[in-house]
Amino acid sequence: MSEVTVRKQKLRKNTVKMRLIIFGTLAVLLVVCSFFSAYLTPYDPYLQDLSIAKQAPSAQHLLGTDRYGRDMLSRVIAGSRASIFSTLLLVAIITALGTAVGVTCGWTGGWVDTVLMRISDVFLAFPGLVFALAVAGSLGGGLQNAIIALVAISWPKYARIARSQTLAQKETQWMKAVRLSGSGTGKIILKHILPNILGPILVTSMLDIGTMMMELAALSFLGLGAKPPIPEWGSMMSDTRSLMTTSPWITFSPGIAIFIAVMIFNLLGDTIRDYADPKSRR
Repeated sequence: MSEVTVRKQKLRKNTVKMRLIIFGTLAVLLVVCSFFSAYLTPYDPYLQDLSIAKQAPSAQHLLGTDRYGRDMLSRVIAGSRASIFSTLLLVAIITALGTAVGVTCGWTGGWVDTVLMRISDVFLAFPGLVFALAVAGSLGGGLQNAIIALVAISWPKYARIARSQTLAQKETQWMKAVRLSGSGTGKIILKHILPNILGPILVTSMLDIGTMMMELAALSFLGLGAKPPIPEWGSMMSDTRSLMTTSPWITFSPGIAIFIAVMIFNLLGDTIRDYADPKSRR
């Protein structure tokens, strides 16, 4: 291997590590700020003052006010808690559920594998967001039902990844030796299967955070997610879309917040994927 190639590989490795630190720090700050959002709002996000309704951005109200005179910056900060933590909860549920189903299918095989995989095929046969709209609509809307709807359409992808990884691990020589040693099924799965298959699953879940945030906001925008007056970015955009031409800052404020959050989590997911690539660690 030439010296130039070695230098390029070292530069790539250092670049990936630097990106991981930067975007990881931004993501952590975003989550921490959303957790303490109640203490970071300059005004009460629910306080109405019609005398300053639809006021343009100014020194007193950096993002302006909405139709009820509520400070938009405070509303956006307060809405980060519902938007971000609902997304993280959603991704955690679909990752855990899909992984459990995939490992069960890959390890057990037989009719269990056939039945669960055919069920996943049924869920994958429908367009994702359309299916989520149908499920959320039948459940009656609300943030909790929106999460359930997105869980219903998103777990099959993780199940298939976990199943394929489990099948690959199951056929290795060291796994056969572990089974011959007399270890129980639960111990084998927890100590030997899961630690060796979590890499690609976690990378996929990180890449999915931005997508799930967009889909959750889309359901709220269509009236099937969080309900006013709860501040949530998607529902805030839906509630103010009629003011787009007269007071665009009211709609743009939560939209820009969604854009920034999704961009940070997507860049973090891409960086983690690059870091997990063996080429970046040579």
